[in-house]
Amino acid sequence: MSEQSEAPAPTPVAEPSAPISAWAPVVLIAWILPGGGHFYLKRTGRGIILASTITLTFLFGLMMRGAIFQPMSADLLTTVIYWGGFLCDLMSGILYLLTTWLGYAQPEIAGHVHDYGTKFLVAAGLMNILAMVDAYDIVSKRKD
Repeated sequence: MSEQSEAPAPTPVAEPSAPISAWAPVVLIAWILPGGGHFYLKRTGRGIILASTITLTFLFGLMMRGAIFQPMSADLLTTVIYWGGFLCDLMSGILYLLTTWLGYAQPEIAGHVHDYGTKFLVAAGLMNILAMVDAYDIVSKRKD
């Protein structure tokens, strides 16, 4: 029997990433104004959907009197929860900045509605992170 040699599998070539000067302004706009990166990239439909969804989620969290996280250091779990919540709240961009500048401070209150409101505020920031990643993917031509 003759031995057949298998051809080596082609190695995947890494795509060069977009230069920082191309994507940084778009991601910054997307952070400051939810949906703004998509408006900047002329993706108006997607920008409207993102802006309205993130803004409504944040506003519902405020209407439910959700607490905005402040960084806190204590035991490891508390530190992770409070710093993670703070960073997620901060990712809401201008919504978070206006809310804190206008003095919104809701103490932690026992109750389901307030707890859900806090989760809504965090979820708005997480959705804005996804919008920022989507804008980055569009700029770097990884997505249409």
